[in-house]
Amino acid sequence: MSQISRLRKTRTGTGGNWPAGRSKAALSEAFAPSLSSAAAVGFVLSQLPCVASPVLWIQDRLSRKEAGRPYLPGVSILRLDLSHPRDVLIAAEEGLRCRALAAVVVEIWGDPPALGFTASKRLMLRAEAAGLPCWLIRRAATPALSAARDRWRITALPSRPNPDDPAAPGDPRWQVELMRSRDKKPGFWVATHDRAADRVGFAAAVSDGTVAEPGRTAGQRTAG
Repeated sequence: MSQISRLRKTRTGTGGNWPAGRSKAALSEAFAPSLSSAAAVGFVLSQLPCVASPVLWIQDRLSRKEAGRPYLPGVSILRLDLSHPRDVLIAAEEGLRCRALAAVVVEIWGDPPALGFTASKRLMLRAEAAGLPCWLIRRAATPALSAARDRWRITALPSRPNPDDPAAPGDPRWQVELMRSRDKKPGFWVATHDRAADRVGFAAAVSDGTVAEPGRTAGQRTAG
């Protein structure tokens, strides 16, 4: 059995309306705060379903130049590099026809005319029909009208302490804002990816800007 098929991905949270659950068979958007930020890529990688099937990852030229190539141990990624946003969207639609994939991820820079509401609706319908998650990572973009089910803004935070080496980075953390959702209440959280357990935790921020401690709030729960 492969490493990825042995993993169990869960979502945990503390208090409030935290966004539990795996990536759904729908279109979601993740907005990066800067051209070279890897925060959105890391968050999307942590949200991908844990199955042995590969993920189709499509990048346009500027996204590839600014952000580099995605990688996460245990995740099989089929990369496709294209120059024009129109070709990226066509490839994404075709990828969503393939049920042998685990998900389709698209990186597009800016606000190209090809990526309007109609194009996002086509991706949403393809994803839901195929039963596959589709993530659209936006760089240097504005959150214009879109058919995406969830729209996130992702910002990198300092990693958690490394228990084995204080000088090394630990598990990654992000400040995540759910700007719009069809079935969840928008809000702010701090998300952490426990790489060893392959678990993503969502913790609500408190009034002083820090993160609520898991032990402080009753009602912690896990969604499979």
